[in-house]
Amino acid sequence: MGFIRQVSKLAMCCSLLILVITCDKSSTKTQTYTTWSSYLGDSGRSHYSTLSEITPENVENLKIAWSYKAPDWGQMQMNPIVVDTILYGVTAALRAFALNATTGKELWRFGDSLQAWHSTSRGVSYWEKDNDKRILFTHGPDLYALNALTGQPIKGFGIQGKIDLRSGLPESDMDKFVISSTPGTIFKDLIVMPLRLSEDVDAAQGDIIAFNVITGAVEWVFHPIPHPGEEGFETWEDKNAWQNVFVGAANNWAGMAVDEELEIIYIPTGSAAPDFYGGMRKGSNLFSDCLLALNANTGERIWHFQFTHHDIWDRDPPAPPNLLMVERNGRKIPAVAQVTKQGYVYVFNRKTGEPLFDIEEKLVPKSTLKGEEAWPTQPFPVAPKPFARQSSDLTENDISPFAENRDELLALLKSIDKRIYAPPGMNPALLLPGYDGAAEWGGAGTDPDDGIIYVNSNEMPWIMQMQEVNQKGSAASLGEKLYNNNCIICHLADRSGIQLSGFPALTNLKATKSREEVALQINQGKGMMTGFPQITGKEMEALLNFLFDENDKQEVLSDTKSYPLPYKHLGYNKFFDSKGNPAITTPWGTLHAIDLNTGEYIWSIPFGDTPSLGEHGKGTGTENYGGPVITENGLLFIGATKDGYFRVFDKHSGEILWEQRLPAAAFATPAMYEVDGKQYIAIACGGEKLGTEKGNQIIAFALE
Repeated sequence: MGFIRQVSKLAMCCSLLILVITCDKSSTKTQTYTTWSSYLGDSGRSHYSTLSEITPENVENLKIAWSYKAPDWGQMQMNPIVVDTILYGVTAALRAFALNATTGKELWRFGDSLQAWHSTSRGVSYWEKDNDKRILFTHGPDLYALNALTGQPIKGFGIQGKIDLRSGLPESDMDKFVISSTPGTIFKDLIVMPLRLSEDVDAAQGDIIAFNVITGAVEWVFHPIPHPGEEGFETWEDKNAWQNVFVGAANNWAGMAVDEELEIIYIPTGSAAPDFYGGMRKGSNLFSDCLLALNANTGERIWHFQFTHHDIWDRDPPAPPNLLMVERNGRKIPAVAQVTKQGYVYVFNRKTGEPLFDIEEKLVPKSTLKGEEAWPTQPFPVAPKPFARQSSDLTENDISPFAENRDELLALLKSIDKRIYAPPGMNPALLLPGYDGAAEWGGAGTDPDDGIIYVNSNEMPWIMQMQEVNQKGSAASLGEKLYNNNCIICHLADRSGIQLSGFPALTNLKATKSREEVALQINQGKGMMTGFPQITGKEMEALLNFLFDENDKQEVLSDTKSYPLPYKHLGYNKFFDSKGNPAITTPWGTLHAIDLNTGEYIWSIPFGDTPSLGEHGKGTGTENYGGPVITENGLLFIGATKDGYFRVFDKHSGEILWEQRLPAAAFATPAMYEVDGKQYIAIACGGEKLGTEKGNQIIAFALE
């Protein structure tokens, strides 16, 4: 794949049948992007700022203006927001905080009295009406409303300032794992909450729920797994899927965007659960893996598009959509663009759902697993072309030149199934882009009035494989049964883990952890590990006995088969070389500018370095998580990379203008703001992900 490349910006002639409508004044008016009071900058998730003190000419003079050391260490995916002179965020252990945005001095912190919850959080939401100013954030399954100036809970919200996110879900889901990693979307007096759920047979229903910001009451609910009489119900062969205890999810976890003028909320939904075997949920499975356009006042569906039919690859959209204007035949059209794990960009008329580039349904491979029925076709956008390599692109020339075990890797590449949408099976298949995707949860930035999108991407291949569940059962302890049903997919049968993929070994836990610490992590989860709140009492005791090798306390059961599916996913294995680098040729991470007016690429470059390769590591690209910030006057700011740098690029050319090593890798999207005429950009540096060192700082940069 040819990188670094400069691609012409000249408009190409489009032979598209497009529904062109005359836009009303409200949908074409230009916003002023001078604040950062909402997740990713604004309700359209533009990642965009018109602040202009920092320019391409003086950006080299950026220096640290202030830093804040949080009380908790570890991964922070948090995008700060700024209101007036106050910056708000969340620590690695989910304590909400407010800082003076010019000095970094802590004004208040909430959560010290709560149990530390080491999950990932991407920030908070802000709402105000008159003198009532609120910060809304989640801690475990609870949504809190805090006084934005004092950090104290709003007593009239729910019960003493909090509600349970599960309060809008069926009663049967009240004890299941439900949290939120992404800030809710504010519309008028509503907050619509993303939900993060289990992805296996214990998943809750992924209902889209709007809560009243003032009282905490449920205002409306949309069912992504339709109930009888609702549209889409017929796309589930099992007519009881909506109440099947082994089928769930189809949730929005990545966040959403809202057009406040049109009063439409755009919601990408995830895959139905269980993830990799859909024999219990045959059909195309609306409204999983969709972009939903709902009436933001009522939750009623206006239009939808499904990106993956009957998803058995975990191909859920990874980020909020972007609202922007694109030009067709001299007319401006309000558009919504969705980046995907597959490396595709889908672009729609924001009002009607009409695709602005053709989308073709193509035949894809059939499933080989008993009881499974992969959907026969999948949708492929004609333009833009994918911003990441596809598995089918790889040849024997694509084995990394840095790999010392080249022959071994080449043999695997020759034998493995590389077809796009190769279904999960007993033989391995190559998933490229991988499980985490090309696009990640950081999402894309835009020039919202000019129709340009900027997206960073991973090129990490993964190996997908299933294994048959022992139908006869076997003698084992209760603890081993629980481990096999819930933990083996990530930590393997011998508890050795998948170190290079970030799943630690669970051997010799006595030397590093207490039973209480492990029990808490099992219950709550940590990072991207989901929690298992349903494991309590005798079951928790038995699982801990197994994990801590308390063999004398383990009661052997005669038949331990209880997992309800005939097949189980074999684990999240990256296609690495012997040194832990991607087994394929570089680039391993990329950054792109795409003109959505034409579908043409403006530029594409490798993104990040691999220091372990010495002089050969420059320009290799690297894994990256976290999105960009784009400025009107020509800059693109981004952290995100495993190598731990913060960089600024020329948005027109992709040329790097400035970079600085951070105290810890910043797997987060920055925030740009201005106080008293001075422009700042702040970013969370928590590290920990991808084996990087842990950090605990928020750092703000400004000109000297």
